[in-house]
Amino acid sequence: MQLTVEELTKKVKEYIRILKLAKRPKRDEFLKISKIAGAAMALIGTIGFSIYLLMAVLPKGF
Repeated sequence: MQLTVEELTKKVKEYIRILKLAKRPKRDEFLKISKIAGAAMALIGTIGFSIYLLMAVLPKGF
């Protein structure tokens, strides 16, 4: 797939427009998002580890 110069210029202008609209999060927003993401990762890890333990322990019991 070949891009022409006009298409490439249009894409670059779109990216620049999006970057201009983006803003850096404040410290409290960043900390809140980090805590939520960390809690979600911990929850998923706990669920995965629990499933692993069940699959490792249950077959030995039968």
